Amino acid sequence: MSKKRVLSGMQTTGKLHLGNLLGALNNWVSMQEEYECYYFAADWHALSSNYEETGNLKENLVDMGVNWLSAGVDPEKSVLFIQSLIHEHAVLHLLFSMITPIPWLERVPSYKEKMEQVANKDLHTYGFLGYPVLQAADIVLYKADFVPVGIDQLPHLELTREIVRRFHDIYKAQVFVEPQPKMSEVPKLPGVDGRKMSKSYNNAIYLSDTKDEMFKKIKNIITDPARVRKTDPGDPEKCVAYSFHKVFTPTDDNLQIVSDCKTAAIGCVACKKKLAENIFARINPLLEKRAYWNERKPEVIDILMAGTEKARTQAKETLARAESAMKINAGNLMPQVK
Repeated sequence: MSKKRVLSGMQTTGKLHLGNLLGALNNWVSMQEEYECYYFAADWHALSSNYEETGNLKENLVDMGVNWLSAGVDPEKSVLFIQSLIHEHAVLHLLFSMITPIPWLERVPSYKEKMEQVANKDLHTYGFLGYPVLQAADIVLYKADFVPVGIDQLPHLELTREIVRRFHDIYKAQVFVEPQPKMSEVPKLPGVDGRKMSKSYNNAIYLSDTKDEMFKKIKNIITDPARVRKTDPGDPEKCVAYSFHKVFTPTDDNLQIVSDCKTAAIGCVACKKKLAENIFARINPLLEKRAYWNERKPEVIDILMAGTEKARTQAKETLARAESAMKINAGNLMPQVK
């Protein structure tokens, strides 16, 4: 039996961070044996909220490829491609935008949330509002059976499913696969300031950081604000550093950290030093592979281009079927070149 297909993408708005590793990359690697995987660099999506900051998009894209390969994403098992090099994404996005009601987009929770939280950018654009429509095109072009999502991303995927159903209802043809969510339980890793780890909040520990840069950021992770002196007992549940310990520190050591914090047997400086050691122990293999692939960026680009060619074949086929269902393909009116 053929494998079910999974599709997922990452924006090229900035460097990948520890949250991306835990929340997506490790999951991507684990799915490669069971599924036919399509993974893409979402460089057009990056424009939805960063349309004025395009200078680093290409650099970020290549660095993303470096991180994918370093984490263990295998181009022999997965199709790795670049969104903007496959124009079928833009065409299907346009076609979907013609049938998608505006209220559907305005009710997406992340739309209102980001409008409220990101105050330093003008997000009153169609590109930002219509982000989920482009996302729907991304998914259904490749007939993905599953899309790995966390619970906060479910509304986006449900909107994709609604657009697919609306298309099928209007044009009376079953063109697309209606994607199902593949729920993934991933560790929730905050940023060093306690908010969601994000490029937008400038609170991330990046995979491309040097160990010295990582260590400096780890030292600045917020701890229990009530613990003013080393001799003050702490509450690990109010400490952002403890959120990292729960992810990176072995269980027995973690229990000791909790006990030592509550009894003031360990200070926050020593606690975060232990945390840094545990983080490095976990990610050292990736950092070593990063050093390897970082010296071979032309090979990384070749891998992405080869995957893009493979993905384009599927995208062309799906778009042709959509245009045929809509009876809008004007190609048959053009004189045939012999």
